Amino acid sequence: MFRRREPVPFAFIAEADKFRSNVTPPARERPSVGQIAGRWLVGLTVVAGLTGSLLFGMPALSAGQSTQHVQQSEASDGK
Repeated sequence: MFRRREPVPFAFIAEADKFRSNVTPPARERPSVGQIAGRWLVGLTVVAGLTGSLLFGMPALSAGQSTQHVQQSEASDGK
């Protein structure tokens, strides 16, 4: 780390720790009913999408549970 070459008075550092602003931040606006409904709708859509992908993806992830289908072409029938 770099050290300062000129000394800093301790009183200045002590005052900086005690400084408080007298400006209060503005109050937060409450979301409207439409905004709340929109957030719920987006959340439900995401949850439904994840649930649907799990339901449709589980058969593909299960190994060895499905029956083996043998495919034969019509040319191999010998007719």
